[in-house]
Amino acid sequence: MRIFIKTSRWAIWARRLGSLCLPLAILPVLLHREQMIDSAAFFAVVIVAAVIACITVCVALVALGRLWFTGDQGWTRAILGLLLGLLCLAPFVYYANLAMRYPPVTDIATTDRLQLPLLLGPDTLDMPPPRLLTDAQRQAVFPNVATRTYPLGVAQLFAIVDDMVAEQGWEVRLHQAPEDTTGSGRINGRIVTLLGYREEAVIRVSPTDSGAAVDMRSASINAVTDFGSNGRRISAFLVDLDNRVTDFLRDNPNLDQAIEAEEPASDDLAPSEDGSAN
Repeated sequence: MRIFIKTSRWAIWARRLGSLCLPLAILPVLLHREQMIDSAAFFAVVIVAAVIACITVCVALVALGRLWFTGDQGWTRAILGLLLGLLCLAPFVYYANLAMRYPPVTDIATTDRLQLPLLLGPDTLDMPPPRLLTDAQRQAVFPNVATRTYPLGVAQLFAIVDDMVAEQGWEVRLHQAPEDTTGSGRINGRIVTLLGYREEAVIRVSPTDSGAAVDMRSASINAVTDFGSNGRRISAFLVDLDNRVTDFLRDNPNLDQAIEAEEPASDDLAPSEDGSAN
């Protein structure tokens, strides 16, 4: 006689819910990155995905518990539903951790942010009010977010910054090189985050009495918090710039001396009063 073993309905629903929450967690990110949905719709959909993922995990755990005692079929369905639910919850856990580590801000700069203006456009006109760090918070959370001054000419420093921006892969919206040794240079670049939010980085290279200085601002365009991305971006860029300038000065130890040595060279060859060269 053949014994019929039923399949647990809890296990069936665990797999069904897991199959539902996975596209709900992935598709909104893709649509948001391509600007096919706005940020409000994206946030609403991901909240629904998080709720369904939590329900999926709970249903899968109940299914596994019942399967252990009843001996019904459905282990594969229950485990698959549990894994899909946990997979969908992993990004929420990651960003929740970032939210606890970093203050809820959207705009960070090394100097007065009004001196590093964002480019106006359709997406910046409806920006939410910026959430800023206090000086104490910035020094505690992002100690590397500070103006950099280097013993280089403004053109040389701007060239290094320009190469670094090209390596970042940002969408450059403004590229203004310094016109002369007394002018400033500026680069505005737009960044798309992993979740599809837009952020803009502004870098200014300006001359100083002893060389040139770099200031930087990074701001979120359509987000209520940046999960620390703006501060981390500035910190990483400026630390990398420190290393690049150090390497440049190490490879060109006589850069300033060579420039100064060229100036009196023409005087040595100037003819004397009797027509002969000195």
